[in-house]
Amino acid sequence: MCARRFLLLMFFLTMLTVAGAFALFQFGGSVLKRQTIPTGRFVPVAQANGPDYIQTDNWIALPDTVPPSPAEWRPDGLVEQPTESQSPRAATFFLHPTTYLKRDRWNAPVGDRESQDRARLFVRSQASAFNAISAVYAPKYRQAAFGAFLDDSADARAALDLAYRDIDRAFTRFLAQVPDGPLILAGHSQGALHLVRLLRERVASDPALARRIVAAYVVGWPISTAADVPRMGLPACTRARQANCILSWQSFAEPANTDLFTDAYEGTAGFTGAKRRREDMLCVNPLSGITGGAMAARTNPGTLVPTNLSMSNATSNSGLVGARCERGFLLIDGELPDLGPFVLPGNNYHVYDYALFWAAIRSDAARRLEAWREQ
Repeated sequence: MCARRFLLLMFFLTMLTVAGAFALFQFGGSVLKRQTIPTGRFVPVAQANGPDYIQTDNWIALPDTVPPSPAEWRPDGLVEQPTESQSPRAATFFLHPTTYLKRDRWNAPVGDRESQDRARLFVRSQASAFNAISAVYAPKYRQAAFGAFLDDSADARAALDLAYRDIDRAFTRFLAQVPDGPLILAGHSQGALHLVRLLRERVASDPALARRIVAAYVVGWPISTAADVPRMGLPACTRARQANCILSWQSFAEPANTDLFTDAYEGTAGFTGAKRRREDMLCVNPLSGITGGAMAARTNPGTLVPTNLSMSNATSNSGLVGARCERGFLLIDGELPDLGPFVLPGNNYHVYDYALFWAAIRSDAARRLEAWREQ
């Protein structure tokens, strides 16, 4: 793939990821809405027409496949102690962000090659953080289209519901494949949105399942510790070696302009019925593994930095980026590397929520798995 074509693809990836991040807030002007909202009405489909998750073709990532799944990728030069002998290993259920740009329908078909190629890139760069201590499962699903996140119509809501129904069925199959032992749940943008619902509807109602959850990484999606977390089945992570808890963060550099988020977030009704407030927004610092606080760049064990123009590979570079939780967001500092031309307006580093802290997330998951084993 030539560099020009790849950069165009990355531009689309950026726009799609932004859509997932902004879904809750209904951002986008009238022109953007006209250009992206799907044409026509949502057409209900029978549940039986969804992906059959017994079939391996309906998964982006499964363990022990040939060739290895994209979730098995590791950056160049990564050196770490082997963990495969530790028992029990975890299983990770990962939900990728939005990758469907077309306007021809409200939900992407799982056979759409372009959107699935993009989804594989996200699984490669994000879900790979968990491959040292777990087998990674990442389902394909009939994701809501880009434009569904800029609309508050019945059609848009139905599209999100359809996507979630696929995920719910994939999760049932995942649990059948992994009937016991520790589990990690993770997602980003649209994937994090659906993960929030999965926690509410499946984990919160099943204490035995909740006890199996090592941690839930709800990244790039706002959660209120007062209005949302009490109904999600797990508490927020407040200690580095705590299991059975939720992590969430949204990355910005200074000067950060987060007004678009906070203006629409504050005052909305949370899952408990209480109103969401900015001061209650969950921010777990991935460098420390605790709610709030600041960590210097020297404590960051590795940021993914592309090694070529095509961004087809990367190295894990330590000591580059620090982070602190402030005003509900994760503010980054230090020697910010050139990750690519996709920093969003307001110094929003949403696209790099995982890449900035890839090795820290890897270490965090290992610590929490040890804590799960100990308890």
